[in-house]
Amino acid sequence: MNTDVNHSGAVEKAEPVYDAELVDDTLPQPRRRTLRRRLARWWRLSPRVPMTLKDPAQARQATKDLVVSVLRSPWRYLRAVLRGLVVGVRWWRRWVTVRDYREAAEQSEKLADKFAEIRELTLFRWRVTGAVAAVAVMAGGTASLVWGNRPLWIAAGVVSVALAILGRRKDGSPGRKPALAGPRTLTWTMDPQVLVDAFRDAKLIGKDETLRLVERATRIGDGWAITVDLPATRKAADVVKHREALASALAVDEVQLIVERVRGNGGHAGRVSMWVADEDPYSSPPLRTPLLAVERWDAWRPVPFGRDARDRRIDLPLVWTSLLVGAIPRQGKTFATRLAAAGLILDAWTRLYVADFKAGKDWDAAAQVAHRFLSGDESEHVLQLVGWLVELVTEVQGRYRRMRELDDETCPESKITPAMSRDVALNMPVTAIFIDEVQVPLEDRTPVEVQGKKLAAGEYVGELLTWLAKKGPAAGIVLVLATQRPDSKTIPSGLRAVLGSRFALRVMDWRDSNIVLGEQMNTRGYDSSRLLPSHKGVGILRPDGDTQAGADVLAMTVRTYYMPNEDWQTICQQGRALRESAGTLTGHAAGRETMPLLDSVAVAKAIGSDVHAPEPERDRLELPEPLASVVAYLGDDIDERDFVPTAELVEALDVEPTAFGRQMGELGCRSERQRVPREDGGTRQIRGYFTADIRAAVSASQGRE
Repeated sequence: MNTDVNHSGAVEKAEPVYDAELVDDTLPQPRRRTLRRRLARWWRLSPRVPMTLKDPAQARQATKDLVVSVLRSPWRYLRAVLRGLVVGVRWWRRWVTVRDYREAAEQSEKLADKFAEIRELTLFRWRVTGAVAAVAVMAGGTASLVWGNRPLWIAAGVVSVALAILGRRKDGSPGRKPALAGPRTLTWTMDPQVLVDAFRDAKLIGKDETLRLVERATRIGDGWAITVDLPATRKAADVVKHREALASALAVDEVQLIVERVRGNGGHAGRVSMWVADEDPYSSPPLRTPLLAVERWDAWRPVPFGRDARDRRIDLPLVWTSLLVGAIPRQGKTFATRLAAAGLILDAWTRLYVADFKAGKDWDAAAQVAHRFLSGDESEHVLQLVGWLVELVTEVQGRYRRMRELDDETCPESKITPAMSRDVALNMPVTAIFIDEVQVPLEDRTPVEVQGKKLAAGEYVGELLTWLAKKGPAAGIVLVLATQRPDSKTIPSGLRAVLGSRFALRVMDWRDSNIVLGEQMNTRGYDSSRLLPSHKGVGILRPDGDTQAGADVLAMTVRTYYMPNEDWQTICQQGRALRESAGTLTGHAAGRETMPLLDSVAVAKAIGSDVHAPEPERDRLELPEPLASVVAYLGDDIDERDFVPTAELVEALDVEPTAFGRQMGELGCRSERQRVPREDGGTRQIRGYFTADIRAAVSASQGRE
């Protein structure tokens, strides 16, 4: 009981005290689950409700398909009747000529003995035919005289229905198959039966298996999109891998066909999304970059990079990641790299380092906005780059030290934020370093001294770039590398492994494509060596982040925007004007070229504890073929897998099986039989190679060298 004593000494009863929780009624309260909402949720999520009753786009497409089917039905019916008539005539001809009896007599070599019987049976069947025809004519004439023409029309309708059933399309068109057929073309609008036949022809499903339609065919852009479920135990990854075979079965070029596995809540391992273009999506002229129409850009936003085959705009995220661009000469490598730079140039708070080892004029316009700039391919330029990289390593270490001293509101994690990158007092702007023809500094052999040890400049550059690619993104460092020689000897594997985004234009073979995109990407259906020479600026993008194609898309084919030199110069001039207005023009662009602040001892300690491990000897020495191709295909799997089937290697390397087996045997690798599990739980015996034997052959080859 609660009591209080007033000034007069009297005891008064106090108000009761309650234990309670303060509830803010202004916050959004959970809505009551009414019957209507529960029914709507069930309708939306139930697999028993057709997609056409859920999605307005699917409903519109279903209506269009129904209208088209109704309009086409008279012609389809007429064709079915004609096919049925042909089938009926051929069947009657075979029956009246006693073809089955004659063929049986020929096989038993008793045709001469049975000739009289065959002739008698033939004449009998001709008489039966004549009698039936006469009876039909008489019955028709009598019915016409008694009841008029109505019975004739009814009989004709019944006969036509019977002929249409006999000649329906699923039984196949009758007639002889031509020895030389005409060219196959895509004369269908995503007809489900044609799609099933294409999957069967490509050997992606069995002859007795079929597909389940998830989303009916709809027009998206200049093509048809459809989503299907494969039969049980069939994987979408196999369809993506054999996209070329499926394109052949559909009679389209593989650049017109996009096959993707549907992932996330709405997908599973056997769900496939397809899009088929009406024509080559990359044959039209390229589009100018949309950055020409903007006054400024935010570096924290993905940069407009290009458009995919469906004409969707693809933006490339750059902050908190890095980018590798690889291609053979004259395929648009520099254009693609400058597109990534253009978005950062239009952000006045971004600091740029530009190193052009092509020693041309492609990057000269960037000198007016770059904090540091060089153009040349001599050893002195490589040493200058070394100084930049040492400066950046020191800068990254300093940023992490300053982040630890900031409060959690300013720096909630050990990453820079947009507000931090624009705070002049913190001095942590987004800093991007662009190196064109990065193979030049990586292959340079000029000796440099690091803590009393002599190192080749190229090796030291590789270690510094690897460290920056690992530790720099969270501190606001964006690393963009471009090369026309994407081979394993040029770009160290440790550096390739930590570069987030990859863009591969046309290269010479699948090995170079895998070096840019990642190990075994060709087995997943992504091989930039298959791109056409006429497709300038078209490449395979493997982004490190979300794009318009979806967060779960592994890679996509993209045609980059077109940005000629005059547009590039315009963007650079606009970027300089923005920096002058914001007061962020520094270094080379401001005419104040300063020497890099170097702390070689601290840098050597930093990269010494985190430098990439030396590449295995099998990656550095030249191996004989086909052993080199096998090692390149397996990559890191050579140490993880125990057995590799011969069929897998033959298909991946595209070699002749007999010659491949003979050459591998000469190198000390002989195929062995091994039992492997099957999908039904059993085992089967196949030929292949033990990875231990492959590693032994590599060691033996190195010993001979």
